[in-house]
Amino acid sequence: MKTFNPEDVRDLGAEILRAGPICDECLGRIASKLGRGLTNGERGRQIRDLLAVEGPEGKAGACWVCEDLFDRIESWVQQAAAHVDGREFSTYLFGVKLTSRLEQMEAFYQERFPSEHREPLKHSFNRMAGIAFERLLGRAVTVKFQGPQVSFVIDLNTSELTMHVLSLYVYGRYCKHERGIPQTKWPCRLCRGRGCEGCEFTGKQYADSVEEIIAGTLIELAEASSACLHGAGREDIDARMLGTGRPFVLELHNPKRRSVNLTDAHLGVNEAAAGRVSVSLLVLVHRRTVAWVKELRATKKYRALVQFAEPVSSDQLQDALGSLPGEIEQRTPQRVSHRRADLVRKRVLHDASGEWIDETHADIVVHGDGGLYIKELISSDDGRTTPSLTGHLGIQARVTDLDVLEVCSGDLPKSMAMSDGLS
Repeated sequence: MKTFNPEDVRDLGAEILRAGPICDECLGRIASKLGRGLTNGERGRQIRDLLAVEGPEGKAGACWVCEDLFDRIESWVQQAAAHVDGREFSTYLFGVKLTSRLEQMEAFYQERFPSEHREPLKHSFNRMAGIAFERLLGRAVTVKFQGPQVSFVIDLNTSELTMHVLSLYVYGRYCKHERGIPQTKWPCRLCRGRGCEGCEFTGKQYADSVEEIIAGTLIELAEASSACLHGAGREDIDARMLGTGRPFVLELHNPKRRSVNLTDAHLGVNEAAAGRVSVSLLVLVHRRTVAWVKELRATKKYRALVQFAEPVSSDQLQDALGSLPGEIEQRTPQRVSHRRADLVRKRVLHDASGEWIDETHADIVVHGDGGLYIKELISSDDGRTTPSLTGHLGIQARVTDLDVLEVCSGDLPKSMAMSDGLS
């Protein structure tokens, strides 16, 4: 390890000191990468002592580079500590936005007095703020450059400190046992969420959602401000989600508690849902799991109760179902065309089977790619889906009840799971 030798920067230090009053931190930054165990302030004092500089070339006046920015660190850190009071976290990061004047002076300092051993002003300020923050907290926390649980930005232009809290991410699978529940909160169509007489001023089209039912318990346990559900696709409001359930990640915003007991959460959600919705065992995961869930290439099995407009025989049904598997072309269904782009999507139907109930009813099971519209696969949607059961039969068919039997996806990768929310 190379030790710091003030004489290595003696001449440069003398030039800098002649340029005007400068603080020990900025003076020492020119030698920051020389050795370890000293702060920039201590390095600056050694350079100053070596040159025996006093008076006008010493500390008189505000630092011409940073305007004594480092003297204000303590007040910023006290604000940061107040923001995290009562909050559970183990990693943090500081950032600073310099004023244009400070940026210009730092650029001039680097250009006029170049040093390969220099630490930039931002880096030095953030590091010293972190040291002061840890000292003030009086407990073990660690600086983390990627994904800190709390991060602070000090804006010197507005003299404001803002804090961002990393969301807490919980993975599981949900089943929906009752029809008529949307996956996520659905704003009222009349007032678009503002609140009106039509929605009894709730701002919602439906009283609750899978998202709200699952989130309630977890928001309480994590003391979060709100939550957002990210699902591997979504079922229709009038469809049930059965089997092992649909993979999801619940993102808990601004949590005060990160070491959430997920056994309690699992039991609490299922008890509060009262049989309408249930969740599997829950797992704390990294935020990249959201992308994994969204991009999950899962196939899905459905059960559809189908009604025919005219009599259909058992043989007709079986012949039509046998001809249906293969590539399906679907133009965006009319029922969702107001919120989806008008495109032709190609999906594969892997299998189709069914039981003939009577001349006008059948119980059908299909297995297809994710994104395949099952109601339109049956009805043809006025020819927008080809082939379709209606097209093969030559008789109009429609779905009266739809269930998702299975979302066929792989297990959660072990690399996504966290040991606890403080990791």
